[in-house]
Amino acid sequence: MELKSIIMDEAAVIRSLTRITHEILEKNRGAEDLCLLGIRRRGISLAKILQQNLKKFAETEVPLGSIDISLYRDDLSETAPQPRTGESVIPADIRERKLILVDDVIYTGRTVRAAIDAVFHYGRPKAIQLAVLIDRGHRELPIRPDYVGKNIPTSHLEVVSVLTEEYDHRIGVELYQL
Repeated sequence: MELKSIIMDEAAVIRSLTRITHEILEKNRGAEDLCLLGIRRRGISLAKILQQNLKKFAETEVPLGSIDISLYRDDLSETAPQPRTGESVIPADIRERKLILVDDVIYTGRTVRAAIDAVFHYGRPKAIQLAVLIDRGHRELPIRPDYVGKNIPTSHLEVVSVLTEEYDHRIGVELYQL
């Protein structure tokens, strides 16, 4: 893959996540009854930043968990004969909460559909909202995020890579050509 462009540097990512935090607070009239669930892997890193922002701006500790979608994917048989699964961590009774799923990039919508299926395995929340850093279009399912950091029109021959401190030792968004 060849680096085509740097879409967002660290400052732009932080600004976008700060804006998303304020949008979450406005839409939900505060942080009461919220729970953040990061979709493995990089969604968790972004959810941690949103949790810190919510604590800073709303002075509320919002529960943070993670959801592993490996067994809920509709392409499970195509990924591997024995998929590697991670642990899902559900930090609160989600039946009493508005759940905000957090992911790095939304593309076809299939990951989000799998995440919703996984969430329902643990109960039925009051509501599910979706926050993504990057929306690159090309939806195959009727799924639309509630909160978007940046819309990036892409081709199917491009790859959007979100970099996080936890996994990449730097923060940013890059666009690659296949």
